[in-house]
Amino acid sequence: MIIESLELLNFRNYERECFIFDENTNVLYGDNAQGKTNILEAAYMSGTTKSNVLEAIYFCSTSRSHRGSKDKKMIRFDMPEAHLRMNLLKGSIHHKVDIHLKRNKAKGIAVDGVPIKKTADLLGICNVVFFSPEDLEIIERGPDARRHFIDMELCQLDPMYLFHLTKYKQVLRQRNELLKQIGLNKDLLDTLDIWNSELVKYGNYVISARKSFIDKLNDYIQEIHKNLTGQRETITLRYEPSVREDEFATQIVMSEQKDLFTGTTNIGPHRDDLSFVSEGIDFREYGSRGQKRTAALSLKLTEIKIVEEKKGEKPILLLDDVLSELDRNRQNYLLEHIKGIQTIITCTGLEEFVKNGINIQKTFEIESGKVKR
Repeated sequence: MIIESLELLNFRNYERECFIFDENTNVLYGDNAQGKTNILEAAYMSGTTKSNVLEAIYFCSTSRSHRGSKDKKMIRFDMPEAHLRMNLLKGSIHHKVDIHLKRNKAKGIAVDGVPIKKTADLLGICNVVFFSPEDLEIIERGPDARRHFIDMELCQLDPMYLFHLTKYKQVLRQRNELLKQIGLNKDLLDTLDIWNSELVKYGNYVISARKSFIDKLNDYIQEIHKNLTGQRETITLRYEPSVREDEFATQIVMSEQKDLFTGTTNIGPHRDDLSFVSEGIDFREYGSRGQKRTAALSLKLTEIKIVEEKKGEKPILLLDDVLSELDRNRQNYLLEHIKGIQTIITCTGLEEFVKNGINIQKTFEIESGKVKR
């Protein structure tokens, strides 16, 4: 699968632009704040409808971008609407994804000219792995960032996960609202069992899928991390669920008094976490900055492997100014292991590529939302 071209009309700081990509390595370079990342964001939106998929998980939210922006914020200043078109080649079959963003109306999405109503109908058409400097901080950041990573991948790989996670988030909001209302009207307490049951039903699917996903990550990350550290370190990912599947129904009832007191749901997959452990050391607490970054890179390379295994094709890799954040050894390892994958890279200059003898098939110099020609 490759992105053949990307057309933008009034998207961010682009008035009108068309990018025709090579099937291998593409580099968009220029000074900061010129609009390079907007290209990756547009490709990512077309791949996952990232601007309107799930509420709490911005990569799957159809109202947010990779940066958490709302639709209207991605429309060029003073313009009523924006249009993105991405042309793909999957095997020998061409596909076209169109997205219309409007300031005062819901967005419109079409695949091969046919409008779609459900985000799940778009997921999987274009599988992408987005790698930004923020991803290198996943271990240092809070549990939200680690849950976000898990959910972002599972929503691309499993449409049923997207369905159950969406339902879980809806039920969670409704249950939390009910907990607050019960404080004012005790008669509503009898209705809490209904929401407990729904929360457990959808939550157990989320817990099970996350556990299986982490198990699959561990199948690959061990070898990748050892190679990346010169055989000096091993690493194991540990899923830390807030509650086990077989105990969720019981624990949610036992937690009712605490939930009523705090006005929020205190257990469930919205409280899960993921740990990175090496030789008994939890990198979240005791890992050095270098160890944390190496583990994050191992995680991203593992992500590529899993998408390829699950979908039977290599994903498209979007590297947002991340090479400058890696030392020479990590840069070389990353670039060596993405050969054969269409890669779109943003950076400020080409000096490092020339110095390291890195083969680039196509370059685009970006200045003020335009490609210099």
